[in-house]
Amino acid sequence: MSDSILKDTEARMKKAEQAYVRELGSIRAGRANPSLLNRVNVEYYGAETPLNQLAQISVPEARVLLITPYDQNSVGDIEKALNQSDIGIPPSNDGTVIRLVVPALTEERRKEIAKQVGKEAENAKISIRNIRRDSIDSLKKAEKNGDLTKDDLRDFEEKVQKLTDNSVAAIDKLSAEKEKEILDV
Repeated sequence: MSDSILKDTEARMKKAEQAYVRELGSIRAGRANPSLLNRVNVEYYGAETPLNQLAQISVPEARVLLITPYDQNSVGDIEKALNQSDIGIPPSNDGTVIRLVVPALTEERRKEIAKQVGKEAENAKISIRNIRRDSIDSLKKAEKNGDLTKDDLRDFEEKVQKLTDNSVAAIDKLSAEKEKEILDV
């Protein structure tokens, strides 16, 4: 039973790390990155459809995203969705493709984005600590029910703490890499 708690804990912590990676991908760092558009949904024939299912998204230059719709009739819908989204980049439509030119970041804006990365990292760490707390509570219940001895409980708590430390270290590493990428001019 306690081994299943450990496996569940590890899986949940990996999911928290992956969620953090997805969150970092949506943070604009002055470079064109197709993951900036992952959250953009387009009203297409009455249904909300993710942009990446309606168009090919490529990066022809370092600061340009090129969106080539599979259906040319959807260009207007895609442009409208981009204007309404929170990405903050005005689209340029030439009738067949849409270009998004990612503006260069000012020093002040870079620092703001670095702070945002720090906040997201802290949120990810909080979720990992919550997972640790839930796992230790489950282990304590198992000990209370007689499924674990006190020594086993202590061993499993140490293993949960190691998993927590590894996940927090991974998030710190990802955060440091993203902040370095943002602050590089």
